[in-house]
Amino acid sequence: SPPLRISLQFFNIIIKKALHCKDFACILADAILRRKWGKLSMANIKSAKKRISVISKKTAINRRVKNGLKAIIKNFYKALAAKDLAVAKEKLGLAEKKLMQAAAKGTIHKNTASRKVSRMTLAYNKAKAEE
Repeated sequence: SPPLRISLQFFNIIIKKALHCKDFACILADAILRRKWGKLSMANIKSAKKRISVISKKTAINRRVKNGLKAIIKNFYKALAAKDLAVAKEKLGLAEKKLMQAAAKGTIHKNTASRKVSRMTLAYNKAKAEE
């Protein structure tokens, strides 16, 4: 039956990729997102297939970094809302460091990182002044 054959082919490719990459969950999620109409990729040329593989790995890494940034920023604003300025200052330092690292690696634009840090610093200073 054709659907079963496609599923086995899909499963074999996932297993092969998992052997070469440490983050199996990201590869699995990316492969599921990329799968359309039973085809795994349109590429026929070896270099194009490699580019698809490399791009999917980079996309998984970028997605993980951005999700981490969102969590860190959210934690900062939660601490600020709870009026816990000591924790907020610590979270602000961590957020600034991680945002600048992401900007240096090209995951986000450097102006975006600077803008977010600036807004967070303004929010922290405003909360500190109100105290």
